[in-house]
Amino acid sequence: MFSWLRKNPSKKLQKDYEATLEKAMHAQRRGDIKTYSLLTEQAEKIRAEIDAASSTSA
Repeated sequence: MFSWLRKNPSKKLQKDYEATLEKAMHAQRRGDIKTYSLLTEQAEKIRAEIDAASSTSA
C-alpha cells in the first residue's frame, strides 16, 4: 500500500555512479590519471551494485 513511499536504492546508486564518472572525467582533464583510474574503478563497482540490484528486483 505504501510502496510509493519507499526510496528506490538503485536511483541513489545511479546518482552516485554518474557523479563518480563526472569526477573521473574532470580528473582526466586535469591530467591526474591516477585519480581518474581510482574513480573509474569505484564507478565500476557502483555499476556492478546497480546491475545486481536490478537483476534481483526483476
